[in-house]
Amino acid sequence: MTMRASRIVGLGHHVPARRVANAELEQELGLSQGWIERRTGIKARRWAAADEAVTDLAIEAASRALAQAKAQIGEIGLVLLATSTPDHLLPPSAPLLAHRLGLSCGAIDLTGACSGFVYAMTFADGVVKSTGQAVLVVAANILSRRINNSDIASAVLFADAAAAVVLAPSARDDVGVLGTSLLSDGSFYDMIAIKAGGTRNPDLSGALAEDRVIRIKDGKVVFEKAIKLMTQSAEEALARANVTAAQIDRFIPHQANARIFDRVAENLAIAPARTLRSIEEFGNSSAATIPLTLSVAAERAPLADGELLLMAAVGAGFTSGAIVFRVSDR
Repeated sequence: MTMRASRIVGLGHHVPARRVANAELEQELGLSQGWIERRTGIKARRWAAADEAVTDLAIEAASRALAQAKAQIGEIGLVLLATSTPDHLLPPSAPLLAHRLGLSCGAIDLTGACSGFVYAMTFADGVVKSTGQAVLVVAANILSRRINNSDIASAVLFADAAAAVVLAPSARDDVGVLGTSLLSDGSFYDMIAIKAGGTRNPDLSGALAEDRVIRIKDGKVVFEKAIKLMTQSAEEALARANVTAAQIDRFIPHQANARIFDRVAENLAIAPARTLRSIEEFGNSSAATIPLTLSVAAERAPLADGELLLMAAVGAGFTSGAIVFRVSDR
């Protein structure tokens, strides 16, 4: 049966136990006190233990979302895992995650860098509408294993986290994903990269140390391009949804850098009070930041029927995307 819309029925998140405050990194990297917060808005981040893998974080977040959704195993038709740090290069990690959750439905990884969750939600909405089944969307990353201490621009940003959303069919046709925008600009392909491990440079053991970790080629260019693409994708999604920025109840930007998403919110004329933030405590966990921010916020103030959400992200590649989503309680 073809459904007309989707709705969020479950949210969950999980972060590792180890909290790394700025003072620890500033001392290690030779930075002055307060340098990181002034430039990024980050005060602390979480880093995974040595024996933790992405599916370990993902299963905790997914289990919480499924419990909140009161979802039965047979109701889930697909598991989408948005990650840039899978357990292994091959096979994909999503089937293992599904298995550990007791699911035998479809399961696949999506590698969309920081925009991965927005893309996953777009695909999930289509699956819900075409199949009438619920979709579990999980975003998880362990970026602490790929931190480059010689590149200050990236070393202070990245964190580990997982968050999950359960999308289910709605009885209404005026809710769920109202408008989307998915963009890319491959001319900036190498601005944020881990060069080793792919088919261009497969030999990790022989690769230069700097090619095995995250490298930001030009921080100023990344900063300006991120603002431009996030603003553009958000404006397009709003236009396609026939919604104005003034109508948005909660703006959930990718938590890349507070200065970036504050500029985007300013460009869109969205008040600071409606912009959700988690970067201060949790840093930048790539695709996981949007669902993490939403899940944390919903614990304090649950999503209400009719609320309008705007999610926007930009990531390596460059990829960008935005979604306008209307919340429904049925």
